[in-house]
Amino acid sequence: MPENTPADASSGAALPLTGTSALITGGGSGIGLAAAETLVADGADVTLMGRTQEKLDAAAEGLSAAAPNGVRVRTIAGDVTQDADVAAAVALADTDGTLKVAIASAGDGTMGPVVATSTDEWNRIMGVTLTGVFLTFREAGAAIVRNGGGSMVAVSSVASRLTHRFMAPYSVAKAGVDMLVKVTADELGQVGVRVNAVNPGIIRTELVAMIEEDSSVGKSYLRNTPVGRFGEVADVAPLIRFLCGPESSFVTGETVGVDGGHHLRDGPDYLEWAEGMYGEAAHGRVEAPGD
Repeated sequence: MPENTPADASSGAALPLTGTSALITGGGSGIGLAAAETLVADGADVTLMGRTQEKLDAAAEGLSAAAPNGVRVRTIAGDVTQDADVAAAVALADTDGTLKVAIASAGDGTMGPVVATSTDEWNRIMGVTLTGVFLTFREAGAAIVRNGGGSMVAVSSVASRLTHRFMAPYSVAKAGVDMLVKVTADELGQVGVRVNAVNPGIIRTELVAMIEEDSSVGKSYLRNTPVGRFGEVADVAPLIRFLCGPESSFVTGETVGVDGGHHLRDGPDYLEWAEGMYGEAAHGRVEAPGD
């Protein structure tokens, strides 16, 4: 075994993802970073893409400190809604022609009634949460095909399959992600690329940090989650790792829930919050233009 080949320290055997390079958008924190940790532990080189270089540097430092010998961690700051930025991230991840894995974890959300959602807000959420996945799949997918095949995984949401009032742009974007996964899987399966999504429920990340378990919203999540707790990024990352690796070689086009059973019940109850923020607009009542 070459000296710099990542190996299990106890057995000396090559790690299962040795020779694999992975790109992770939204890789500086949350689910994306947790997924990166699982890939690095199994010998993959990773490239983290995110909006903030400082956050990426901190993430890379932690990953590198825990990485097996020979594993490389790269970072690139960029905007997943911009073609050139995503293309640059893919080029960096594919420096050695070994890009085999892409994880589209970048996303964003907004809250508000449909009748009070601006076009700018709608387009912003669609851009990051849906177009960003499309660009990642387009650019990384082409590289992975050239490299002989691999896997792409999108981080979707239970909101794609279960009504979440006052979260229309986010929910619609995630539903679009699920269909994009299915279509891309159907197209690229013939050339050795598998495409899947994970659909988390409420997971403790920066995106939901403001939701306390004892708040009315938090209680509604717990009431509608059969296992009775909020999820952790460590609940999601191993599933992503499975879908990225050879263990899932016959799995494609799937949208796999990891939501504590939330999909079996109702969406969260944000009505009290929406009434406080938007008043009558929470019930669809807004002034007519010109009033």
